[in-house]
Amino acid sequence: MQFRDLKAQYQEYKAKIDSAIQEVLLNANFIGGKDVGELESQLADYVGVKHCISCANGTEAMTLVAMAWGIKEGDAVFVPDFTFFSTGEIVSFEGATPIFVDVDRGTFNLDTAKLEKAIQKTIAEGKLTPKVIIPVDLFGLPANFPEIEKVAKKYNLWVLEDGAQGFGGNINGRRACSFGEAATTSFFPAKPLGCYGDGGAVFTNNDKLAQLIKSLKVHGKGDNKYDNVRIGVNSRLDTIQAAILKVKLKAFIDHELEDVNRIYRLYNERLKGVVEIPVIPDGFYSSFAQYTIKLKDKEQRDGLQTRLKEQGIPSMIYYIKPMHKQGAFADLEFDENNYEVTNELCDVVLSLPMHPYLSEEDVDAVCDAIKAYIL
Repeated sequence: MQFRDLKAQYQEYKAKIDSAIQEVLLNANFIGGKDVGELESQLADYVGVKHCISCANGTEAMTLVAMAWGIKEGDAVFVPDFTFFSTGEIVSFEGATPIFVDVDRGTFNLDTAKLEKAIQKTIAEGKLTPKVIIPVDLFGLPANFPEIEKVAKKYNLWVLEDGAQGFGGNINGRRACSFGEAATTSFFPAKPLGCYGDGGAVFTNNDKLAQLIKSLKVHGKGDNKYDNVRIGVNSRLDTIQAAILKVKLKAFIDHELEDVNRIYRLYNERLKGVVEIPVIPDGFYSSFAQYTIKLKDKEQRDGLQTRLKEQGIPSMIYYIKPMHKQGAFADLEFDENNYEVTNELCDVVLSLPMHPYLSEEDVDAVCDAIKAYIL
C-alpha cells in the first residue's frame, strides 16, 4: 500500500504522459516552451483568475509575491503556527518578521479570532508594521477566507493565500488559489496536482502584480531577458513539467478530485466514533492533500503509527513541531499560552494513506487496523 500512489497514477496515464514528454524532447524547447503558456492559461481558467504565472516551486511562488510587494525588515507577516516551514521561511528570507498564530482545532487552519488579537497586539507594541496575512489551505481545505478577508480589510493588510496543499478545494464554489490579492500553489509530486519534480505558480487578478512577478522570476527582466530593470531571481517551470501537468490537470478535473472525496467519505463512515475525523465546514470542499485524524494523546498516536507500520500500512505525521519551536526562529520571542491548539495537534495528528487510486479494500484494511488498536 502506498501513502500517495504516484505509480498507480502514472500507469493509468502512461501513454499520454510519455507522449507529452516525448514531444518536448523532439522539439527540444526545454525552457519556456509552448506547454508552459498553455498550462498557465488552463490553470487560470480552472481557478477563475486572470493570471497564472508558473515558477520553480511553491516556496519561490510565495517569495516572488513578497518581493513584488516589497516586504522588508520591520514588517509583520501573520502565518499559521501549524503548517510547513516554508510559509514562515519566506517571511524571514525577505527580512520581515513572521508572527505565528494558533489554528482552529477542527479545521487545522488559521483561527480568525486569534489572528485579529495577534494583529492588535502587534499594533499596540508598535515595533513592527502589520503588512500581510498568509493563510494556508492545510491538508486540502481552504482557510476561512470570508472571515480572514474581513480582518484584512479592517486593518488594511494584504492576503497571500498559500494554496500549496489546497488546489482544487473551494468555498461555495469559489476555488482555492483565487482568494486574497494573490495566491500560490505547489506542484511538488505529492500535492493534489503534482509534477515529476518541483514546480509552483502564482495566481492573481492584478495586472501590475502579474507583470512584476513575470519580470522578477526571470532575473528582473524588462522587455527581454538581456534588459534587466530590477534585481530578480531565476525561477522557471521546465517545459517537461508543464507538459506532464497538462495531462495530470485533465485527470484531476475529470475524476481525481471527486475520487479523493469518495475515499474521504469511506474513511469517515468507518472511523466515525473511533477517532476524531476531519472537519469540513458547510460550504467548504477539500482536495484532501491529506486525510488527517486526531488521537487521544501522543502515546496513542505513536503506538497506532507503529502498529500500522507493522502491518505494511504507511502513515505520516504533519507536523511534529510547531513553527514557533523551529530552531530557525529561536531569536523570536513567543508565549506558549498562545499556541495551545498547535502544541496539542503536533502530538495527536496522524495522516492516513490518501489518493485517488486507493481501493475500498485498502480503506477497509487501514480502518480495520485502527479499530483493532483503538477499540
